[in-house]
Amino acid sequence: MTEQVHQPTFSLRFFLPKYWLIWFGLGVLYIITLLPLPVLRFLAHGNAWLLKTLVKKRVKIAQQNIALCFPDMPVAEQQALLKKHLVTAGMGLFETAIGWWWPDWRLRRILQVEGAEHIAAIQAQGKGVLALGIHNVNIETGCRNLGLFRKSVAFYRPHNNPLMDYIQFRGRARSNEFLIDKRSSRALLHALDQGKLCAYMPDQDYGPRGAVFVPFFAVDEAATTSATLMFARRANCIPLMLSTQVTDTGYKIKFYPPMTDFADKEDVEALTDLNQRIEQMVLEQPESYLWMHKRFKTRPKGTPSLYQ
Repeated sequence: MTEQVHQPTFSLRFFLPKYWLIWFGLGVLYIITLLPLPVLRFLAHGNAWLLKTLVKKRVKIAQQNIALCFPDMPVAEQQALLKKHLVTAGMGLFETAIGWWWPDWRLRRILQVEGAEHIAAIQAQGKGVLALGIHNVNIETGCRNLGLFRKSVAFYRPHNNPLMDYIQFRGRARSNEFLIDKRSSRALLHALDQGKLCAYMPDQDYGPRGAVFVPFFAVDEAATTSATLMFARRANCIPLMLSTQVTDTGYKIKFYPPMTDFADKEDVEALTDLNQRIEQMVLEQPESYLWMHKRFKTRPKGTPSLYQ
């Protein structure tokens, strides 16, 4: 399949001075993530301080998203949630390295899988599994853990920096059977028709093209991609929800019951139901959700921006 992304090749130009700072940062990160997981979780509090100091714009977006989604939540509780989120986001830096570099044995001993029977039941019918995930900040570790349970197929967006693209691809390739170009819907449909486990994340704002405005938490009109329905309707598959979660001792991959009637529903009804399922998953560990993304950037025509 030409839509498969081929592994970027290593280049001698990566030794040029303009890449030295990246090599240094990666080396420091690698050494730090040799530490035990409880120590890394403690160090994440320092990363939270760095986030508040260095990426104030993103912190403000997270604060605004929490206020939009939970308008009835007391301000003090919103601030407490934001504080917890920054710590989990700080841990996300380490979890990226964990997902890319930790050996299998180290991850397997702290991994739990819930709902594996749902995957087996779908594939026993000769159908593909459209696993609909959400953008938790532990996503890199979560995807790696998914690969330890069962290799999947996923979209890939190349990194703008060639060296980081090389490192990123190698890290993510450990988790997946193969990666496909993010613009190739046909490749994902083909993989689903082959009965594969395919991961797709429909919870972000992907712009106005193909978007349907349905509620998400307290925002009545949130741009929600209709591509999820296209995959479910056109491929020989059954969708289900997937969440990558944190536990006291490690991580958990959680599969939810199959959504057998999802493709048969009318667009608005189906996508409203999808967002409600996403909400339920977010509420299981709200501090882990990627609140720093401009989830409500796309607005209906003539509607003012929700971000200042």
